[in-house]
Amino acid sequence: MSKLPDEAFRDTIGTIDEEGNRKFIFPKKPSGKFYDYRKWVSYFLLIVLVANPFIKINGNQFMMFNILERRFNILGFPFWPQDIYLFVLVIIVGVVFVILFTVIFGRIFCGWICPQTIFLEMVFRRIEYWIEGDRGAQIRLEKQEWNAEKIRKKAIKWTIFLIISFFIANVFLAYLISSDKLLLMIEEGPANHLSTLVSLLIFTGVFYFIFAWFREQVCIIACPYGRLQGVLLDDKSINVAYDFVRGEKEVGRAKFNKQEDRVASGKGDCIDCKQCVNVCPTGIDIRNGTQMECVNCTACIDECDTIMDGIGLPKGLIRYASEDEIEKNIKFKFTPRMKGYSAVLFILTGILIGLLFLRSDVEAIILRLPGQLFEHKGENISNIYTFKIINKTNKDFNDIHFKLVDIKGVLKIVGKQDIKIPKQGMDGGSLFIEINQNLLDSDKTKLKIEVFNGSEKIETTTTNFLSPRSFD
Repeated sequence: MSKLPDEAFRDTIGTIDEEGNRKFIFPKKPSGKFYDYRKWVSYFLLIVLVANPFIKINGNQFMMFNILERRFNILGFPFWPQDIYLFVLVIIVGVVFVILFTVIFGRIFCGWICPQTIFLEMVFRRIEYWIEGDRGAQIRLEKQEWNAEKIRKKAIKWTIFLIISFFIANVFLAYLISSDKLLLMIEEGPANHLSTLVSLLIFTGVFYFIFAWFREQVCIIACPYGRLQGVLLDDKSINVAYDFVRGEKEVGRAKFNKQEDRVASGKGDCIDCKQCVNVCPTGIDIRNGTQMECVNCTACIDECDTIMDGIGLPKGLIRYASEDEIEKNIKFKFTPRMKGYSAVLFILTGILIGLLFLRSDVEAIILRLPGQLFEHKGENISNIYTFKIINKTNKDFNDIHFKLVDIKGVLKIVGKQDIKIPKQGMDGGSLFIEINQNLLDSDKTKLKIEVFNGSEKIETTTTNFLSPRSFD
């Protein structure tokens, strides 16, 4: 660890003052190689995030999480309540992937991919820089009295924030209720969809609160991933890290003096300019080591490289590196722990792909009516059933009927005979099955039933047929 004296290490988070009150952070506007990379990645992901609910594959929304109806679309694959095991497996695969990624690369997901960080740093903060200026200007504006300039700038900023929050809420709603329903609500007018409008306004308020006030506190306080990384990281994980060996050396940090020979003096390469602290969006000092609040955004790398380049010292005082690389000069290796997570991820992904290929586009469920026994009808035995057919395809089924397989019998649908199931819909009802008792070998016979749409067989299912124990 660093050779700094103990008092240099913080024992509070950067967003709380000595009295325990919220302390707002005014990070310096970052610039540099990594920031440019992040901008391109963020813009691409923003486009994907906004476009996802409006893209359709085979008629299915690319991404949808309709919790109320328990219907989910992931990468164009529809998941119904009956497919919950597949959805759970998708979530498990995602969690294992994030765990493996964190073990290897630390919290890089938070700084480069997380929607919270992308919206905050690449949308809301950039608007803030445009209206209020950089760090120094923002601090001065915050301290000055509420005059015409401050009111004007704050009003413009908060209005734009509210408009963007409303836009994000609409996109978020498209993920929840489907883009088709959202567009229908817009077309018919919000007066005809008051409950949806209320939800939209609530989401707008939540997003406005997060991006206008709560901000980095989401990463520090609310997000469980920050806590999780403390368990997953070790000395071999690659993080945004300060090279304390080079930065401290024998004497430690010291202000830069261009007249002295810094190497001969034994002073570290860190000139204690604190620019890495000023640019940090969560208000930490990266020189204190790996911290929960660090989202691996690389802003401190860019800033430190700029300073090093300006004073003629090598770049990389802050860089992507593991603790072992900095302290022991050990290069990255794929450890047994990483191999174990990779093996689990590979197995789970293989199982998921196999189940997706085996998954049927139509699901038919035929069950005996609970609490009902069989009935004698002359030489025939009759059982009553309920059936449900789920159409996961994007074509309508207009002529559903059933056929017994491998045994002679009569199958009668109760009520309506013309069963029609719309695309992405379901229908059900009741039916009787009658079989001559001489054809039954036991008190519980497994029946195979084929389901047809017109002449096309769309599914085969099974059910149990109850009868007396003996016919002798």
